[in-house]
Amino acid sequence: MKIAIFGAGGRIGSRIVTEALNRGHNVTAVVRHPETYTVIHEHLKVAKGDLFKAQDVETGAFDQDAVVCAYGNTHGAPESTVAELAIPLMMGLKQAHTKRLLILGGAGSLEVAPGMQLVDTPNFPLEYEPISLAHRDALKLYQNEKELEWTYVSPAAEIEPGERTGKFRIGGNQLLTDEQGRSFISMEDFAIAVLDEIENPMHIRQQMTVAY
Repeated sequence: MKIAIFGAGGRIGSRIVTEALNRGHNVTAVVRHPETYTVIHEHLKVAKGDLFKAQDVETGAFDQDAVVCAYGNTHGAPESTVAELAIPLMMGLKQAHTKRLLILGGAGSLEVAPGMQLVDTPNFPLEYEPISLAHRDALKLYQNEKELEWTYVSPAAEIEPGERTGKFRIGGNQLLTDEQGRSFISMEDFAIAVLDEIENPMHIRQQMTVAY
């Protein structure tokens, strides 16, 4: 398949690039600063693009089977940018006539009880609240989208670099925890789940989550 990955230089985006290349896909890494992107592979193209410009998104998404948005508000960008990019992202895909979109979201919007999301629980860490609320705002925008075949992929409550095991659980919009009550996934296994969903779509216009 031909897969464009926006945010390919990030911690999670880079692992999705690796997973896609290892599976034999043709990958376009769309980054703001191609000159600093060092990955070289015969099935990899590097393109310059800004997620906040629909024209750039259209260019990056053109002639692709799927697009992955792995944007993270690093380098001091406001949390609100997570939601602000949804409109130009979706507009750009429509202009490119590319329907399949996977958005890497947050865990805060996952339900821990009927009608109760993780971000609304009393002990939710205050330092993560702004970004979690921004991710929830973004999810609402995608949920109103009826034309694109989007999937909003939420990680477990904890996601860190780790081992590629290939053993994890897939859920819908409810937080997955292990027997000790921990919700965790490695970035490597998260990348597997993203590629699995691209190759075998099971959550069109839905939220999904990945955890051990």
